[in-house]
Amino acid sequence: PFRVDMTHNVTKSFLTTTVGIAYDHGLIRDVSDKAGQYMAPIMVMEWDNNQNKADEFKEAKVMEPFKGEHNSKITWNHLLRQTSDWEGTLWGKPDWADRPSGDRSEWMTRERHEPGSEFEYNDVRVNLLALAAMNVLREPLPKVLREEVMDKIGASPTWRWMGYENSWVIIDGQQMQAVSGGGHWGGGMFISARDQARFGLLTLRNGKWKDEQIISEEWNRMAQTPTEANTNYGFMNWFLNVNKDRLPSAPKSAFFHLGAGVNMVYVDQENDLVIVTRWISGDAMDGVVQRVLDALNK
Repeated sequence: PFRVDMTHNVTKSFLTTTVGIAYDHGLIRDVSDKAGQYMAPIMVMEWDNNQNKADEFKEAKVMEPFKGEHNSKITWNHLLRQTSDWEGTLWGKPDWADRPSGDRSEWMTRERHEPGSEFEYNDVRVNLLALAAMNVLREPLPKVLREEVMDKIGASPTWRWMGYENSWVIIDGQQMQAVSGGGHWGGGMFISARDQARFGLLTLRNGKWKDEQIISEEWNRMAQTPTEANTNYGFMNWFLNVNKDRLPSAPKSAFFHLGAGVNMVYVDQENDLVIVTRWISGDAMDGVVQRVLDALNK
C-alpha cells in the first residue's frame, strides 16, 4: 500500500478538488460562470528562446485559451464535466489528439458541439482546466492540494503531481508548472494506495475530515450530480453508479474515482466503505466489490 505508482486518470479527481478549493474560497463564484471571465492573459515560458521579449515587437507571447466565438461560451461546469468541446492546442497537443474519432480529414474543421451538449473524455481539455485553476488560485496546484487537503488528511510526503517540460508559465512574476490532469503524454499524479484511500475517505465523508470541513458539502454534492450528457459521470473523475453499468453489485449511490490499470478508489456511503484497487483486470472490478460487500454482510 505504500508503493508510489502513477494513478493515471484518478488525477482528474484531485484536479476537481483543487477547483473546489477555488470555489469554496470564493475565487470562482459560480460553476455556471464563463471560465474566460476569470482568466488573465497567460505568459508561457520558452526555455529555448534567448531573445529579450521586449525586443520582439508585436509578437504575441501570451495565451488566451478562451477567446473566440465557441471557446468564450465554455463554463467551469462544462470543463469539470468534460462537455466543453474546447477547440485549440495546449502544450503542443491539439484538442483532437486525445481519442480522435470520425474522418481524420475533418478533425480540424468539424462543426463544434454546443458546450454542455456532448460528453467527450479528452485530456487536452482536462489540462486546460488545470491551467485555468492555477490561473485563478495563482499558485501551483500541487502546493494548493498539499496545504489545503493532503497534509490535513494525513497523507504521506511521497506523492507527486507533475506537468510537462513545456507547461511552464509566469504568474505574478513567479515561474509555475501547469500540471497534467490525467497523465496523458507524461506528468500526472504519482501516489500510494494508502494515500488514495485517505482521499477516498475524504470523499466518502463529503469533504469532511474529523471535525474539519475541508471541501464543502455543496461541492461534493455537485461532484456527485449526474452530467446531463452522460449520467454515469459527475465532475471529473467521479464515475457514478446510477445505471449500475460497471458495478452491478454495488448500490446505485456508490461512485468511484477511476484511472487506467483499474486504479480505482471505490466509495460507498451506503456501506461506509472505501476500496482501492490497482493493476487488476477491468472485468474484475465488480467481482472485487461484490466479494468485499459479501464479506461485510456475513
